[in-house]
Amino acid sequence: MAEGSNRALIVVDMQNDFADPRGSLYVRGADSVLRRVNREIRDSVDARLMVVYTQDWHPESTPHFAKDGGVWPVHCVAGSWGAQLHPDLVVATSGRFVLKGVGGEDGYSGFSVRDAESGDVRATELDEVLRGAGVVSVFVVGLATDYCVKETVLDARRLGYAATVMLDCMAAVNVEPRDGARAIAEMVSAGAEVVGRR
Repeated sequence: MAEGSNRALIVVDMQNDFADPRGSLYVRGADSVLRRVNREIRDSVDARLMVVYTQDWHPESTPHFAKDGGVWPVHCVAGSWGAQLHPDLVVATSGRFVLKGVGGEDGYSGFSVRDAESGDVRATELDEVLRGAGVVSVFVVGLATDYCVKETVLDARRLGYAATVMLDCMAAVNVEPRDGARAIAEMVSAGAEVVGRR
């Protein structure tokens, strides 16, 4: 197998609404994260790792949004500026893209979405994409530590992938103080490796 062919980098939700200060759910520190994520993408491309980008891709109305009974402000509406990947993000020419929340579901994990009303969970295409490429180990970077990064890592572990997260390549929302620290502890408890950088 080619170098890196059984490993993949998952870049979680580096979208304008999260990574740009004008975004509706801007994550503090995302500018520093963006630079470091770009470093990881370049290194991954050089090492011939698959790079997969996840994106929230919500309809205009969804139980995920506070205006429709959920908890979050409107964000990452399909086709909008907020849903687009940050313009400074390095996008690998061979990169794959996984959209989540397309049907109005909660789309925290790159691997699964959950119907906000029924609680039903269904898979995204991410697991199929990775297994089809022979991937057994994933590196996860992006936004935000305490939501989409955490849930992607937990699902990766449940699905049997070795998972590594890089502390300097993610930032937390911290709705409650120390949410980010608790998320990191939860990922470690699930068997993920947490490092300063790969």
